Formats: sequence, structure tokens, C-alpha cells
Amino acid sequence: MNGLERSDTVALSALDLCPVSDGSTPADALAHSLELAPRLEALGYRRHWVAEHHNMPGIASSSPPVLMAHLAQVTSTIRVGSGGVMLPNHAPLAVAEQFGMLEALHPGRIDLGLGRAPGTDGLTASALRRGTAPTAADEFPDQLAQLLGFFGRGFPETHPYRSITAVPARGYRPAMWMLGSSDYGAQVAGALGWPYSFAHHFMPEGTEDALRAYRTSFRPSADLDAPYSMIGVSVLVAETDDHARYLAGSGLLAFVRLRSGRPSLYPSPEEAARHQYTPMEERLVQYRMQSQVVGSPSTVRHVLQDLVNRTDVDELMVVTMAYDHADRLESYRLLADELRAHPLERSERHRTTAALLPSNS
Repeated sequence: MNGLERSDTVALSALDLCPVSDGSTPADALAHSLELAPRLEALGYRRHWVAEHHNMPGIASSSPPVLMAHLAQVTSTIRVGSGGVMLPNHAPLAVAEQFGMLEALHPGRIDLGLGRAPGTDGLTASALRRGTAPTAADEFPDQLAQLLGFFGRGFPETHPYRSITAVPARGYRPAMWMLGSSDYGAQVAGALGWPYSFAHHFMPEGTEDALRAYRTSFRPSADLDAPYSMIGVSVLVAETDDHARYLAGSGLLAFVRLRSGRPSLYPSPEEAARHQYTPMEERLVQYRMQSQVVGSPSTVRHVLQDLVNRTDVDELMVVTMAYDHADRLESYRLLADELRAHPLERSERHRTTAALLPSNS
């Protein structure tokens, strides 16, 4: 199965940024991810994805396929994926080989989410690409065509890569997703007939327009016969609204530092509570809070249900950041328990959508 099965309720997944808290190490953050994966599986989360970021001291997930191999090894049923791999940073052949190997080792459990942005600053992107010239946006379609060619679609007769066999990619294609924070990815996903994931957690103002573009442009494929959409949502749950807001202060301070060009290790809520925000920083905080869902289980459920009502999504991918790993684990548990007791309901329109086709064809 491709993990796109519909029911009357919204599926729940997790995007793991592997936060490196102040006073800890990247090794600690990676160990926490390996502890988180089986917890998510036991709680009924559908996916555990990791994201590609570079030159960010507070995020350890710089190499999704390496981390995914370990996550898949400590779990048995949850789907493991990239949310995503930034294709401009990599040779399509290398991506095909890496994810083909993951699919061969863990058949039917691997998701390859692809993004067009570099996931980092311009200088770091040039170091990744071994050149100072940025990759033009119009190169992405060719990179994507190469990737699909290596996975088994093949190349035209005159293509220079026609004679290359990507082992073990050919015959071991994972489930493919298009990611995005604009209409571009939405339209690509629609044209290909792929599932689409929108980064609502950092681009909330574009969510509904992008989903509309995806559904309008969707063309049935061997992967899907109807659109399937997911959005990333920043969520932090605690026993009370006040305690959740206190814990969320860490993320607000981290965001301010990132947007101010000073990315850092993930700060403690005590440090965040002491911080004196400037007027400009206060505006950044207010903007960030627009896309945060923070509170007690009941508070968060009501906000998420409203979000589902507005977006008609099939799945939510929760991004939970906390200074203390125990608080992060507890947030995922509280959310899962609350939604098990009171599931998020999809609209009637989604309930009557035709069944999906298998994706690993």
C-alpha cells in the first residue's frame, strides 16, 4: 500500500526536524529521532518524515536518506520519508540510487518527497552544488525527468543517460510526493497526478491558493485517480494552554533569530521568557504565531478541525518542536490520544471521492 488510503477522518503524520537544543549535541538530536519513531508508530501516526536543512545549528536532519535508513530499521509499519529532499542540491542519479536502495530494503514503506527550494542560504547551496552559479528554477523539470528516468521510466533514444542503469532504483521506486510552499509545486503535483504536501507551517497565507491550484490542475495517473493533499502544521500540545504557550516560547525565539540571520541552537523556554523583544522582533513573533497551533489537547483539536474545514486536506503532518525531548514526546502522545477519542472529520465531498490506485507501479 502507498499510505494514501482514505477514511472518514483525517490521517495524522509527523515531520521531524531533529532539533538540537542548547546544551545538547547533534548526536543527541539524532538519538531522539530514533526514539521518537517507534513511539509514533505505536501511537498510530501514518508517516515519520525528516526534512533536509543545511547550515542550521539547531537542526540535525541534513541527510534524510541516511537518517531514514536508521528510522526504518527501528520500526516495522510506519511509513518513513523525506519531507523533503531538495532536488536542486543533488544529482538525480544519486537520489534514485539512495531511495531505490531504501525501497529495496524496506519495501512499501518509503516516501520520497521532493522540493525545488535549496533548503538553505545561497552560499551553502553553492557548496552543495560545487559551483557558484545558482541552479535556475527552469532546470527542475529536467532534473525531475532524469530522476523518473532512472527509476524506470527510461530516456529518449538520443538521451546521453539512456545507457545508465540505476541500481537498485529500477524496479524499486518509492511512493513519490511533490512538496511546495507556492503554486509551482502544486501545479507540478497536479500535472503528474502525485500527492501534494504544502508547507503551511511556514507559509500559511498561501495554503488555500496552492491547494486550489493542485486540485484544479490534477490529472489522474497510475499513482492516483483523485487528488490527495497534506499540509504541514506546527503543533505543540501540553496539559494546559498556559504551559503549552510557555513551551512554545522556545520556537518563537528560534524563529526570530533565524529570520534575523542568527540561527542558533534551540533555546530553552526559560531563555525565551527572559528575552526582551524589539518592536521588529515582536512583529516577527506575531507573524509566526499565525501558523502555530498551541494549547491543551482540546484547544488544539478545535483549531485543527477548523483548519481541516477550510482546507479540505486528507492528511496533517505535524511539526512539533520543543526544547526538552520529553515535552516533544508528550505533545505527540497527547495529540494522538485526543484525536483517537475525537477524530478530525473530513468534508462530505472527500468522503465520496473514488478509491485510490496503488502507487508502486
